[in-house]
Amino acid sequence: MMVEKKIPKATARRLPLYYRYLRFLYEAGKERISSAKLSEAVKVDSATIRRDFSYFGALGKRGYGYDVEALMNFFSKTLNQDRLTNVALIGVGNLGQALLNYNFRRNNNIRISAGFDVKDELIGTIHQGVPIYSIDEMVEQLDLQQIDVAILTVPSEIAQDMANQLVEGGVKGIMNFTPIRVTVPKHIRVHNVDLTNELQTLIYFINYYQDLENSDDPDEPLNDFII
Repeated sequence: MMVEKKIPKATARRLPLYYRYLRFLYEAGKERISSAKLSEAVKVDSATIRRDFSYFGALGKRGYGYDVEALMNFFSKTLNQDRLTNVALIGVGNLGQALLNYNFRRNNNIRISAGFDVKDELIGTIHQGVPIYSIDEMVEQLDLQQIDVAILTVPSEIAQDMANQLVEGGVKGIMNFTPIRVTVPKHIRVHNVDLTNELQTLIYFINYYQDLENSDDPDEPLNDFII
């Protein structure tokens, strides 16, 4: 039984990682795993894994480790892997097309089920099995199809307007690929994915560690800078 505790955001972000690897182990016929072995696989230290799991009660047994199938099923239910979530794609440009081509193919519980755009040549067509509607139909279709989650891949100048319409359509979560930080009511969850920012951060750390390696100070730490 899950203990009623507030789960830290960092822990919540790691749950899909644990689930994916447990599913891989289960499909490979593995019956049990220790936190140390799981740590090696997912690159999260074992103390953090045990602390993450402790928020959900006693999931393992001392001296035995974790039952792979039982733990996989537990996180499947925790992450709502046992039900299908339909997602709307707002903006069918280059990035939108790439997401349609991918369409979460390795995940059985997430599917882009509707796309929306302003281009006449796209409206009324079907891409990778996904119908493309006019933006003008978005609020109506979101409500009609009971879509709770949307991916926003539109030009920056219309991002806020699209977010407003998504709120009007009843979505509960937005994955925002635009560089604009949209404003929404408090009950709407927004995850911002800025690919340029992530790449610049990666380049910064590459240069940062390279500078440390070339430093004359032997006591300067190389691996303790954490975002």
